[in-house]
Amino acid sequence: MASNKKAVPEARAALDAFKYEVANEIGVPLKKGYNGDLTSYQNGSVGGYMVKKMIEAQERHMAGQQNS
Repeated sequence: MASNKKAVPEARAALDAFKYEVANEIGVPLKKGYNGDLTSYQNGSVGGYMVKKMIEAQERHMAGQQNS
C-alpha cells in the first residue's frame, strides 16, 4: 500500500506546479525528473514549506468563513 497516494488524484498537476513554485521561492534548484543531487535537507525544506503555505491558506479560508 503506497503511503503517498493522493487523496484527490485530480489535484496532482496543481500539487506538482505548487512544488516547483515553492522550490523556486526558497532557492532549491528542483527540476523535473531526477533530483538525486539535492540534499535531504533541501528536499525536506520544499515539503515543509509546502505544508506551511497550505496551512496558512486554509487558516485564511476558515477565518473568512467565520466572518461571513
